[in-house]
Amino acid sequence: MYDVVIIGGGHNGLTCAAYLAAAGLKVVVLERRSVVGGAAVTEEFHPGFRNSVASYTVSLLNPKVIADLELHRHGLKIVERKVSNFLPLSSRESLRSGPGLTQAEVARFSPRDAARLPDYERRLEAIADVVRALLLRSPPNLVERGLVAAIEEAIRAAQLSGELNKLDLTAKRDLLDLFTKSAGDWLDYWFESEPIKALFGFDSIVGNFASPYTPGSAYVLLHHVFGEVNGNKGLWGHAIGGMGAITQAMAACCRERGVDIRTDAAVKEVVVERAQTRAAGAVVREDPVASGLTLENGETVRARAIVSNLNPKLLFERLVPRAPQPADFQERIARYKCGSGTFRMNVALSELPRFTCMPEPGDHLTGGIIIAPSLAYMDRAYQDARAHGWSRDPIVELLIPSTLDDTLAPPGKHVASLFCQHVQPVLSDGRSWDDHKDEVADLMIATVEKYAPGFAASVLGRQVLSPLDLERTFGLVNGDIMHGALSLDQLFSARPVLGHGDYRTPIAALYQCGSGTHPGGGVTGAPGHNAARVIARDFRTGRLKRA
Repeated sequence: MYDVVIIGGGHNGLTCAAYLAAAGLKVVVLERRSVVGGAAVTEEFHPGFRNSVASYTVSLLNPKVIADLELHRHGLKIVERKVSNFLPLSSRESLRSGPGLTQAEVARFSPRDAARLPDYERRLEAIADVVRALLLRSPPNLVERGLVAAIEEAIRAAQLSGELNKLDLTAKRDLLDLFTKSAGDWLDYWFESEPIKALFGFDSIVGNFASPYTPGSAYVLLHHVFGEVNGNKGLWGHAIGGMGAITQAMAACCRERGVDIRTDAAVKEVVVERAQTRAAGAVVREDPVASGLTLENGETVRARAIVSNLNPKLLFERLVPRAPQPADFQERIARYKCGSGTFRMNVALSELPRFTCMPEPGDHLTGGIIIAPSLAYMDRAYQDARAHGWSRDPIVELLIPSTLDDTLAPPGKHVASLFCQHVQPVLSDGRSWDDHKDEVADLMIATVEKYAPGFAASVLGRQVLSPLDLERTFGLVNGDIMHGALSLDQLFSARPVLGHGDYRTPIAALYQCGSGTHPGGGVTGAPGHNAARVIARDFRTGRLKRA
């Protein structure tokens, strides 16, 4: 008998396990695949070439998680990009961004925009600071559990109010805009030149099957700017050895703290029993309580607390019996939106690409290379995908981590990640991604070829992951890298369902710790951290009994 069993060895599951073990609890992690890490893994995809298979870049990993789990001591090293982003705009024009670089680059297109840039960054950073303060806190939760629970939630709401009151009126108005407006409307107010709007607008559609003019997409832009690398806010970096280096360091921390980690341990069902509540010797009610797991191999694992790192739809529609779930809760989970419009590729390269607008290799190749020259281009890509199944002029972010990390490819060779949008998460008209993914992969490579002639010929091998492949391999429902859309109705206290935003579920002793809970997707470790704090407190207060 364990105190805690965690379903899924992704980065949040490992983070949760490490914190719970540090609290003195006996913990086991069960991972379906043969390697832990979830979507943050590094694997060989072509002989001699390794890459981050799904997640592919670092910024959102919370510094407190890094410190508390001593990830650097366990081998993690993160290096910053030499240039943050590079946007090839045409055969002659491009835009680069990065510390000390962005303003001068923007001035080539619009002196007015360059002059407004510091104020834009200052005001966005004021909001980002508030978001950072809320990342490692459980949201206020609407509860029906009596006076004590109501007081706890009132205190939590008061703490939130205190954070928001640190903002002046201008910042509060900006906060409202960022949570409700489209990124396109937000950026059109600030800037006049298309390149700068494309640079910032790309963040609004990453992992978001939407146009930059979709209401609410401004929050997705904000979600991607609250990270930091090595103490430098807003930057992106690379983990030496790929994203798997993060989760391997987490696994090493877990093992050092006594966590059992089991791979090839697929879960079939959450065991739910009935616990009787008695008063004056009579049974008052019977409540459902999770007491263990049944594995695909027939084994049963018992624990006082069951914690899921899975997408909420996977947990409640496939693993938890329907009968004990409240009807309204089931309905909300059925309507929980998943599908990020993501098509993921890894390619082995014989040489670095040479872009027509900047043909010589240089620091620009260490950044995120974004093929999406305007907000209008991104909007057309989304509309085309909705109508056709995939964008015929797609959005592609190309990242070449081997420019910063020579452990990933043979000498003189390189690896590249292609993060591509937009595609339908589930193809319309009964079509299957299995029949069309190679066609779309060819299109993605051809899109890069338009800006970097010779790129297609340099591809020695490729790994193609359609939305269906992402779901089969990593449990990303409909290919959703965020474990659920980052829309206003699926954020904060409403993630995944209003009334269960505190990592607890309608089933007693069943918790969630994945990206389908606050604060959402990305390799942050924050959901795992927050869930562990709630679970450890429930053990301390007697809500959960130790094994």
